[in-house]
Parts: sequence; structure tokens; C-alpha cells
Amino acid sequence: MQRTYQELYPLQDFAHLAKTVEQYFSKDTPLWWVDFSDEGLKEQEKHETEVTSSSLSPVACLWVGNAIDQVTGTRHPHIFLLYVVPEHRRQGVGTALMRYVENWAMQRGDRQIGLQVFQSNQPALNLYNQLGYQTQSLWMLKQLGSQ
Repeated sequence: MQRTYQELYPLQDFAHLAKTVEQYFSKDTPLWWVDFSDEGLKEQEKHETEVTSSSLSPVACLWVGNAIDQVTGTRHPHIFLLYVVPEHRRQGVGTALMRYVENWAMQRGDRQIGLQVFQSNQPALNLYNQLGYQTQSLWMLKQLGSQ
């Protein structure tokens, strides 16, 4: 998670993200890793109680939680994080992970998936738009204090 934000905001300290992970990571929030080995890419699902000791090299991850649709009240998956290391981008890894989570969600009976993306993250916006994701709402912020 820290690598994702560090790329977008290189001068910011993201030590606080560990608390976010601690708060939200559980057996109910699956995390899938894509590892690269001599045999190619491998997908592994991890949960909070699992410890990884592997000679594989992670190249991507997808972390999913749950959200409640504010209009209908239904539960749906919410993508907390999709990350692909820079040297493995634009090779279909992110698309494959998104397709994977969409199939996983449909098998659970979910009818939608949510995610949040920074407006400045054009590569991610391009990916999500190509996959058919549409803006449903805008998250707006106002800086308070010195103006």
C-alpha cells in the first residue's frame, strides 16, 4: 500500500498506512498476491492469520473489503488496493486481477464492485474505464485552515 501512495506523492510520509492495514485486514478481506517465479506468474490468496515465507517474488496484489451501497443498502466488494510493480505494468497483470475479482464477486452473488481512485492517477483511471467502471459519485475535499 505504501508503494502505491509513494509513487503518487513521493514527498509524503505514509507511516500511518500500517494502522489502516491493521484496522481493515482480516479473514473477511481477501488479499491476492501475484508472484513471479521461474515457472511464471502464480496467484496466492492470503489472510491475516497466514504467514508467508516464499522464494517467490510478488509483482502485484489486490486487496478487497466490503462496502454498503448508500442507495440500495446492499453489501458489495470494495477494492482497497490494486498494485502492480512498475516493471510488470502494461502486461495485463492488473486487468487479469480485476477480471479475477469480478468472477470471484459474481460467484459470491455480488452485483457490483466499488473502488476509489485518485483523480491524478491517469493510468489507473484508464484501466478502470477500459474495464467498464463508471463514476458513481465524487469524493470532495476542502482544505481547512490557512487560505
